[in-house]
Amino acid sequence: MRVIVTGANSGVGKATAAALAAQGHHVVLACRDVEKGKRAAEEMTGDVEVARLDLADLSSVRAFAESIDRVDVLINNAGVMGVPYSRTVDGFESHIGVNHLGHFALTCLLADRITDRVISVASAMYLFSRIHLDDLNWERRRYSKWMAYGESKLANLLFVSGLVARGMRAYASDPGATDTDIARTLNLGRLQVLRRLIHTPAQGARASLQAVTTDLPNGSYLAPRFNQLGPPRVTKLRPKAVDPVMARRLWELSAQLTGCDWPD
Repeated sequence: MRVIVTGANSGVGKATAAALAAQGHHVVLACRDVEKGKRAAEEMTGDVEVARLDLADLSSVRAFAESIDRVDVLINNAGVMGVPYSRTVDGFESHIGVNHLGHFALTCLLADRITDRVISVASAMYLFSRIHLDDLNWERRRYSKWMAYGESKLANLLFVSGLVARGMRAYASDPGATDTDIARTLNLGRLQVLRRLIHTPAQGARASLQAVTTDLPNGSYLAPRFNQLGPPRVTKLRPKAVDPVMARRLWELSAQLTGCDWPD
């Protein structure tokens, strides 16, 4: 299969791409930093290529999509977490812009070339958040980087529901508590006991890897025990993550903001 993994130059994305390449798949490492992507590819065994994709810039998303003639599996893995208030090139708040809107646009632009499925990497942080459609880009609310991150992860799950409603095979995966560059925003590395307990990137990649080949019901969510530790298993989502009305409304707003939509 041909698989695209966004954010595949480090962490869970890199581990996911490396495992898929070792299994014999053709893997595209879609990375904002091409040089880091090339260094990551040099450490992998198998059929790997590197392409530039900056999810914080819709012109980059469009250019990348135009370069792809076919993809079997799209893994929307890249993301930012807990960053200070900032905006993307197109003026979106960074968490919702990169984690959701960039991937929304990418998936819609590739819709007619995805032959199998889409996998979105989510997070248990969705549990503590709700979507604010009236202020998705934090223009009026007092900014909270963790609430912004959680809201973007809830958006990922609602996006999966939207894809399923449109007939696309789609799954959500959750790496759980994983020792990666993005998680080090939490300074977990300073707590050596905790660091020994949390997942390695390879362990964090297990849910996405399972989602690549699973025959579970469409829209299933694969997450570790308590959404944090252990091997992935089918996990029931809270109603707010599969609310069809909210999924439809978020989709409509995302299409309006990005200028991208699912083909008729």
